Amino acid sequence: MTDKLTDASRAADLTPLLAQGWMVAADRDAITKTFVFRNFIEAFGWMTQAAMWAETLNHHPEWSNVYNRVTVTLTTHDVSGLTTLDIDLANQMDRLPVE
Repeated sequence: MTDKLTDASRAADLTPLLAQGWMVAADRDAITKTFVFRNFIEAFGWMTQAAMWAETLNHHPEWSNVYNRVTVTLTTHDVSGLTTLDIDLANQMDRLPVE
């Protein structure tokens, strides 16, 4: 089981993600980001790639897709908050091409 991020690790791990467009959710211990693509096919293709990373990490996002936008929320439900799994998946998502 993964533990919640400590205050020190939160500061270190979240700062680069916030600089990449992630935001801390206002209503719970989670991060969220909306990725924008040229069209639905590109958005869906990105989701497929992200799903492979989610399976690899055994950590699955909350997300929604409307046409060319994918909104992602990451939190670890087992501990009701952010863990290294969320940081790792967010970083992997940011590495996927957004054209």
